[in-house]
Amino acid sequence: MLTLADDKTKLAILTVEPADITAVTTTELAAGLDAAQHVNKPDFRMSPTGSDTVPDQPLGQGGNAKTWGNSNAEASMTLLRDLTALGAGQPLVELIWEAAKTKGAILYLIKREGPVESVDWADGDDYEYMKVVTDEPQNPSNMGGFTKRTIPLGPQAWGTGVVVDDES
Repeated sequence: MLTLADDKTKLAILTVEPADITAVTTTELAAGLDAAQHVNKPDFRMSPTGSDTVPDQPLGQGGNAKTWGNSNAEASMTLLRDLTALGAGQPLVELIWEAAKTKGAILYLIKREGPVESVDWADGDDYEYMKVVTDEPQNPSNMGGFTKRTIPLGPQAWGTGVVVDDES
């Protein structure tokens, strides 16, 4: 049976590089920023994209054969801001904003799809990761709805991993 995507994506943002990006521990994830409730779903992007193509082929071969070259990825996130409680009682979303708002910040995004977002990270959870560098925050093209800022992200490395429970 197919599963609807609503409420199935968990996103941790780590500001410190994990010891092994393909085996992030539950302790490292707990130290990260739990971001799924503060990132706008409609325009969130964290994905590999089409690879470069190399048009080289032997002179004697017909057609336009393609060979895959370097891999590519793209990423961006729009943070839904909460400007009502700035200061000592800063909400989590503003902590995420502080981590992402400066151009050149390095972040590690860890994304799990399923079971539901509210379920804690657990040993054996499959995830996708992406090491990104932030660009200048941008005003969204649609200023309606929540106060928000779009953060373009430059992918540096990406892949998959499995959570390791280091507390057992």
